[in-house]
Amino acid sequence: MQISFDKYRIAGVKTFKYTKIIGLENIEFGSNIIIDDFVFIYAKKTIKIGSYVHIASFASITGGECFTMEDFSGISSGVRIFTGSDDFQEWGFGNPTIDEKYRNTKRESVQIGKFCVIGANSVILPGVTVGEGATVGAGSVVTKNLDAWGIYVGNRKIGERDRIGVLNNYEKFLQENLNNNANHNYSK
Repeated sequence: MQISFDKYRIAGVKTFKYTKIIGLENIEFGSNIIIDDFVFIYAKKTIKIGSYVHIASFASITGGECFTMEDFSGISSGVRIFTGSDDFQEWGFGNPTIDEKYRNTKRESVQIGKFCVIGANSVILPGVTVGEGATVGAGSVVTKNLDAWGIYVGNRKIGERDRIGVLNNYEKFLQENLNNNANHNYSK
């Protein structure tokens, strides 16, 4: 059995038979990206996916607002990124089957910084920025911005990532890859 790595034929991006992307014209891709089977991306507005990014199976990015995922970051299996959501606390009711004027929708951009990892089955809600190098534990629900280089379970910071170690490892990566690919442009 042969596995297809180019469903969408996007330069520098590996997609699979069951990857689903709607609004491809609204997405800017870096290079060295893997988007697994059963990932769903709905791009009504601009989505930017950096280089050396992995989006694992059963993840989704939806909601109707902008999304940015910077270089060397990963979204684990089952993660849900929502750039829009209905707020039922106040006057809104309904769902996408009724006119927007009857719904109390919250749509705000979401940003995942460089070197971030979002753990399996986590949910990122509209308006959240995950700072550079931050990691989110599996099963988290993130409703607020997360500071750079923190380790989080939900919104609660439980530790610090080894920033110096990650950046030193990144420098080694750049040196090895610049030597191997002299004509490739890497950004810091």
